[in-house]
Amino acid sequence: MTDNQLLHGPLEDRHRQLGASFAEFGGWLMPVSYAGTVAEHNATRNAVGLFDVSHLGKALVRGPGAAEFVNSALTNDLRRIGPGKAQYTLCCTEDGGVIDDLIAYYVSDDEIFLVPNAANTASVVAAMKARAPQDLSITDEHRSYAVLAVQGPRSTEVLQALGLPTDMDYMGYADAEYGGVPVRVCRTGYTGEHGYELLPTWDAAPAVFDALVAAVGEAGGELAGLGARDTLRTEMGYPLHGHELSLDISPLQARCGWAIGWKKDVFWGREALLAEKAAGPARLLRGLRAVGRGVLRGELTVLAGDTPVGVTTSGTFSPTLKAGIALALIDTAAGVSDGDRLIVDVRGRPLECDVVKPPFVAPKTR
Repeated sequence: MTDNQLLHGPLEDRHRQLGASFAEFGGWLMPVSYAGTVAEHNATRNAVGLFDVSHLGKALVRGPGAAEFVNSALTNDLRRIGPGKAQYTLCCTEDGGVIDDLIAYYVSDDEIFLVPNAANTASVVAAMKARAPQDLSITDEHRSYAVLAVQGPRSTEVLQALGLPTDMDYMGYADAEYGGVPVRVCRTGYTGEHGYELLPTWDAAPAVFDALVAAVGEAGGELAGLGARDTLRTEMGYPLHGHELSLDISPLQARCGWAIGWKKDVFWGREALLAEKAAGPARLLRGLRAVGRGVLRGELTVLAGDTPVGVTTSGTFSPTLKAGIALALIDTAAGVSDGDRLIVDVRGRPLECDVVKPPFVAPKTR
């Protein structure tokens, strides 16, 4: 994809002025790093990191019974929450594959705001439009809102400096204002740290970003790019669509069964997922921690002795643990358990790894 074909966020000029390096992600040109991925990762774990994740999708389902319709489509049970709360959920195909994983914001019974992944927004919107009643409006709001993530133990201090609300529970949100502009503030994040995600309007994003940059600096934090976001989420064992979840990797295989409302009468993929649950998934997502020196990546063969038993889906060097870590889909027939030792073929070099249950680092979100 050429630069001319890439999509551009509302803060690209700011990132260039701040010295960011860029890369394509989900069809968008996004900042990967500023001071270096390790420094940004450590700042988020120890103080606070500021991430521009405006490439994330946004969609709005509005009209009579919007919540009821979304609940009949997505896996998790919206009846567990209500207005002012958000929920992690999945949009599946009828055969149990994952179109996307996303966050649903419960605004009211007649309005649900969705935050899908960048590359999958159009697919989620199209799937919903194809099945929605005529009196429901389903709109792609990708360029209506920016998304700014403030993550880390000093994140509350940063938001308070801007006069924004901070006292909501995990996965709770509040609608507020900054400089006379509406900003939705949610206690969510993708790092495992206590943090918030802010959704200002697209046009107002620069002013909110500038204020956050100043407050993060005062709190001893750093601007952080998608490089640090990936190392942070891998330490948590959080799935990334296209890696740990896909049309070919079900929620059960990715250990996301907790995000399925099994008692619901209907949701897309229900029958296939119930059948897979009854039979047991053929493979399961597990964590691997390198015993010796070596950096793990995705799409590497995992072996028990000389026998291939799986493949890595994501891998990185953990700045917190100072060791190579990976997520991997392992065949359940291989009988692998946590604590076992396996081999990863790293470009022809065998690297011993211990099987561990993610997260690799204790989360502090709650």
